[in-house]
Amino acid sequence: MSNLKGKLIVISAPSGAGKSSLIKAIIDSNKNIELSISATTRQPRSGEENAKDYFFISDEEFNSLKSKDEFLEYATVHYQYQYGTLRSHINERIDKGINIILDIDVQGFQQIKDAGINSTSIFIIPPSIKELQNRLNIRGLDSDEVIKRRIENAKNELVFAKDFDYRVLNDNFEDALNNLISIIYDDDCDGLDDKKSAKILQDLLS
Repeated sequence: MSNLKGKLIVISAPSGAGKSSLIKAIIDSNKNIELSISATTRQPRSGEENAKDYFFISDEEFNSLKSKDEFLEYATVHYQYQYGTLRSHINERIDKGINIILDIDVQGFQQIKDAGINSTSIFIIPPSIKELQNRLNIRGLDSDEVIKRRIENAKNELVFAKDFDYRVLNDNFEDALNNLISIIYDDDCDGLDDKKSAKILQDLLS
């Protein structure tokens, strides 16, 4: 048995930047990599399975785990349901040599960073605010009011991009995917054009 441990990869992005599609493509095309399973206090939706989609637990159990520092990060969503990443789940997968992706927002990333947890952090950058808005419109999931709020949230989240280890520009899906795979699997990580990402980020924040 190999003693080589897996990596914890933290990926954040504004809504509409293509994060979910990129993560799915990484997992579908590479071995020894999984998406982390979160714990939540909400009830399972139709077709969802415990320990596959989420770890479904009660508020009492969640609060007990929280008091024992059993979460890498946690948050309350929509003032109602609690979500968190269990240390035991992450450690168990990493100890088996599995790379595990944590798909979280910038607040969750900040908790992990502040706690000094060893991870590789990546922020996915859209090519422009206009393109981000176009993607949200094409997706057709939200009202104009919700899209407007998502755009404002995106501008706030982009401020934190500089705090991540890497910034990956998603103006071309295949290029972004290859860059992400390079970051995860190649310790030297050659070929990342961070100057271009930095310039785009500067434009987005101006």
